Amino acid sequence: MEEKIIFQPDARIHQTPGDVGLAFDDVYFAADDHVRLYGWFVPHARSASTLLWFHGNAGNISHRVENIKLLHDNVNVSIFIFDYRGYGRSGGVASEEGTYRDGAAAIELLRQRYGVEPNKLIIFGRSLGAAVAVEMATRVQSLAVILETPFTSVRDVARDKLPFLPIGPLLKTRYDVVEKIRKLRSPLLVLHGDRDEVVPFRHGQRVFDAAPQPKWFYAIAGAGHNDTYLVVGDPYFATLRRHIERAELARR
Repeated sequence: MEEKIIFQPDARIHQTPGDVGLAFDDVYFAADDHVRLYGWFVPHARSASTLLWFHGNAGNISHRVENIKLLHDNVNVSIFIFDYRGYGRSGGVASEEGTYRDGAAAIELLRQRYGVEPNKLIIFGRSLGAAVAVEMATRVQSLAVILETPFTSVRDVARDKLPFLPIGPLLKTRYDVVEKIRKLRSPLLVLHGDRDEVVPFRHGQRVFDAAPQPKWFYAIAGAGHNDTYLVVGDPYFATLRRHIERAELARR
């Protein structure tokens, strides 16, 4: 029951990057426990860096096609987005440990098949995906880390949603972002809408406060949980570009 509440996958692929005019590779690969995973690699001719995208807890990669197009065109990076086990065309059943296995497999795929080395890897996560991104960023070096609408932990979210029911200690799924982010080794950008109706704004602030330098915080005025990139438009994408450019300059 816990996992059905936290993970809300959709099996059907509704559209692909090709439907919005983007060239892409259909990619099947396997996690270390042999679960078959599915994703898309969207190349960018003018970028040597690749953004590895960990999406949120609902739907699948096909629900992010509009956002993929905007990131590709406005941030100028190659993008790899994939579905966790149990989502879309990926096999298996979703779990916290499973998402970590899937993330590690995605990083290894990018290294082996596309030659993406740590100094060209941007780790990006939204909502639940931010928790997976933080775990990956503590395991491998990367050019930069971007967390959008992150929560501090699943237990804290449960406490916010059900303040009169002490269910936090009973949860197996933890995603302890605040604890893990203290070990981050890459430049960090945190973005959070100040009207987020799903993950309160203070979660993003606490995640940011716990992280080591260098780090930057972008409060998106008027944005909720799922419309951050739509509310302000170009300043959102400009912020992502600046963060990546800063990281690239620091590596030279």
